[in-house]
Amino acid sequence: MALKDEMEFGFVLPCRSWDPIDVAEFERVARRADELGFRDLWVTENSLDNDAYSLDAIVALTHAAAITQRIRVGVSVIVLPLHSPIHVAHQVATLDHLSRGRAILGVGLGRTDHYPAFGVPAERRVSRFNEGVALIKAMWTGDDGFEGEFYNVSHGMKQKPVQQPHPPIWLGGSHPDSLRRAGRIADGWMGAGGSSKAAFKDAVPLIRESLEAAGRDPSKFPLSKRVFLSVHEDPNKAREEAGRWFAEVYHNPKMLDTGGFAGTPSQAREYIEELQSYGATHVLLNPIYRYEEQLEAFAEVLELG
Repeated sequence: MALKDEMEFGFVLPCRSWDPIDVAEFERVARRADELGFRDLWVTENSLDNDAYSLDAIVALTHAAAITQRIRVGVSVIVLPLHSPIHVAHQVATLDHLSRGRAILGVGLGRTDHYPAFGVPAERRVSRFNEGVALIKAMWTGDDGFEGEFYNVSHGMKQKPVQQPHPPIWLGGSHPDSLRRAGRIADGWMGAGGSSKAAFKDAVPLIRESLEAAGRDPSKFPLSKRVFLSVHEDPNKAREEAGRWFAEVYHNPKMLDTGGFAGTPSQAREYIEELQSYGATHVLLNPIYRYEEQLEAFAEVLELG
């Protein structure tokens, strides 16, 4: 199967590592991905991270935007209930302004065991999440303030984003309620890196049904899958590398067989083609080591640049 022209590809920046973050590598990956024609660069939010070094998501994206020209910059995901939606709206509007309209905001509910450290109750988190998304959109598009159950703002925000009506808001999550929510209120959805191809395949129809029920066009809604991966001409070396990473991060090396990819560049293309057949229109390539080497490998496989 040939990859469709409308398939788009993102690449993860090296912003989380078991070794101190290499700023020069971060910058090289950002610039080279821009040159090669990848659609977007992504980071994660890992404020509470005892296992690895990690960069603040919005600060990292601001730096990436400053040293690139065309490539979009996104976070997947900000755990919205742990933040003030007003701060998030202002930060991303600023990022969109400084990047000249290249920002993408991914938001999710995150892990409830992190909530106490931020002094945030886990109760009613879904309701607060939904209202937080609505508040962000209101700050970006209007001037009249916002009145809700959890948040009340007397007036809007003067600094608006460049993108109209606003920067895309992507959701994560795999629960059926999360998938339906994405179809109602989001501008895109991304399957988690640790989830399987089968889970992605099952999620797509639910999202499309929700989109159609809301009177929205499914063909204009990005459906993405993050893929934790290792590509190498020697597939055994790729599996060894990826298996070690899944053991360190998820404490389960067997997750590689369901929630990741390890193999040769040609096998990686077949993997992406399979995701495409399930409905993916965007794939986020998430190397776990050797970012620059794998960036070049995928550019060749995908015929970019």
